[in-house]
Amino acid sequence: MKAHNKWLTAPLAAGLAAALLSGCGTEQGGDSGGSGAAVRVGMSDEIQATDPAAGYDPGSWLLFNNVFQSLLAFPKGASEPEPEAADKCGFSAGSKVYTCTLREGLKFSNGNPLTSEDVKFSFERALKIADPNGPAPLLSSIASIEAPDEKTVVFKLKVPDATFPSKIASGAGSIVDHREYAADALRTDGKAVGSGPYKLDSFSGTEAVFSANESYQGNAKRKNGGVTLKLYGGDREALSKALSAGDVDVAYRGLSADDIAALENSQNDDKGIQVVQGSSAEVQHMVFNVKDPVVGKLGVRKAIAHLVDREALVQNVYKSTATPLYSIVPAGIAGHSTSFFDTYGEPDAAKAKKALRDAGIKDKVKLTLWSTPNRFGPSTDQMMDAIAAQLNDSGLFDAKVESVPFEQYEKDIAAGKYGVYVRGWVPDYPDADNFTSPFFGDDNVLGNRYKNALITGELLPAVAASPDRSETGSTYTKVQDLVADELPLLPLWQGKQYAVARDTVTGLEWTLDASTVFRFWEIKKG
Repeated sequence: MKAHNKWLTAPLAAGLAAALLSGCGTEQGGDSGGSGAAVRVGMSDEIQATDPAAGYDPGSWLLFNNVFQSLLAFPKGASEPEPEAADKCGFSAGSKVYTCTLREGLKFSNGNPLTSEDVKFSFERALKIADPNGPAPLLSSIASIEAPDEKTVVFKLKVPDATFPSKIASGAGSIVDHREYAADALRTDGKAVGSGPYKLDSFSGTEAVFSANESYQGNAKRKNGGVTLKLYGGDREALSKALSAGDVDVAYRGLSADDIAALENSQNDDKGIQVVQGSSAEVQHMVFNVKDPVVGKLGVRKAIAHLVDREALVQNVYKSTATPLYSIVPAGIAGHSTSFFDTYGEPDAAKAKKALRDAGIKDKVKLTLWSTPNRFGPSTDQMMDAIAAQLNDSGLFDAKVESVPFEQYEKDIAAGKYGVYVRGWVPDYPDADNFTSPFFGDDNVLGNRYKNALITGELLPAVAASPDRSETGSTYTKVQDLVADELPLLPLWQGKQYAVARDTVTGLEWTLDASTVFRFWEIKKG
């Protein structure tokens, strides 16, 4: 899988996910209501695309998840997809054929009927356009698509892919009207026509306006009459001021850990502001280039693993809005283990020194930790400074931090110039596959020159073919144990999601879970 924007953008704040919200599941019925007041949501992320064939960033997927339908969708608080535009779906031929039957009465917001022709067109279009910033890599297991009748879609896969339902339940599975979109070119007019709970009325660089799609047939029930999404282009100070001034009802994605901690620790009753916390599967890692002259030595990487104090990082840098991560697969996702804690335990300078001496290294290790400002969250540079200080305090390292603009950062990583650098990952779907295959499969997105034939050739293909995801845990533990031993990366933290809102707003807890779907329809303004 190629690198993409979903893992290049940081969340509103970072921390460990609590257990998934134990929701009541998705409400049934096509009557989606929507008579409530309109809600104003502020966000610091940009929306990179309104065309599902081009967008692969959190802002764009927020739009897709509310304007377009997918065959399946993630119910609130759940990590297993359920039918949405489909009435039913299922595997055959050993997880190599996936067949869906559409529900009755599907229409796009323009009144056109939605049939299997549109589904086939949408997936083939995304693959054909293969936009560099689009979701085509997520659909790469598709060999061909058939639409034998108006209600039936048959996906034939190149290899067994038990995670295919989760992939098409994501923004990558957005269904477009074949009459409205070119088969081989992106839509550039800023408009979007889908069959989801909302329709896009207008879009600019600073605002997107959504209203109820009265033609919608699906599981979501709208609790508001529409949403105005105000975009602050990375200006979190402006977002914070907008909330305080009452210009927005909800602030989502953009406030720093300091902002969140200050709000949580203060008495806000008199201000009419509430902080709503949900779970997330977002993670951040420190990555090692295994071909680097310095950290290419396993003893150096082990010493670093013995010295990094995650508890101090999340308390001092993230103001306790974060919790340490000792796993590649985050908590709340089937397959989670604590391989890195089991292997390295609590920070221990004596064990770090032994790791270096066993590798024949007696002098201080000179090391540069590379960072980039803002892209992985406003506290990233501060976190890397803290890690450098932890290494230096041991007396074993002479570490410094260099922070460079993101474009240069990406070019230098691709060229193999950095030995140690930071990466964040916003998952496409809540399955262990999305935390392993992109990092350790062929053409991994980390750029760290790491390959393990057992992981790539045997373990990952084995779990990809297993339709019962509950049975994959032991194999994913093997993957994580191998990675902990060989240390191509070091997990640092797992994310929480936060939204800050006026106290007249309810339902936000159902928009903040590991699926990363921000459900407009759950938000109600009193």
